[in-house]
Amino acid sequence: MVSALTAQEVAMLEDHRNSLLNRREVRVLFRGAAGKINRNEAAEKIANQLNVNKKQVVPINLRCQTGMTDVHGILYVYDDENEAARQLPHYRLLRTLPREERKKILDEEKAAKLKAKQAAATSKTGAAAGGKK
Repeated sequence: MVSALTAQEVAMLEDHRNSLLNRREVRVLFRGAAGKINRNEAAEKIANQLNVNKKQVVPINLRCQTGMTDVHGILYVYDDENEAARQLPHYRLLRTLPREERKKILDEEKAAKLKAKQAAATSKTGAAAGGKK
């Protein structure tokens, strides 16, 4: 789905620099975008407007009001991608990935967790069997 929003329909409400966390906290208004914009498109628009890499922009909140066509958004713009990974919960960063890539990462994590669980179970049964006489 391609969004038809232009730069004129994106209004910056607040651009606050948080020096403690090394990020910019940006509040924006997407005019007439209710139901037409998703998190990735919002991050892309803000990245283009602020001339930063899209991976440095993390959408935190996009919300609409009943009866209004405007979308209010809060996005964090990090100086470094690693800083975002260190500060934010893992799911926030997964939301910015394409669906296929996100599913692949989650499947790998599940497989690793299952493998660790099986290894722990076999070490317990092996220790219990070796301890009995």
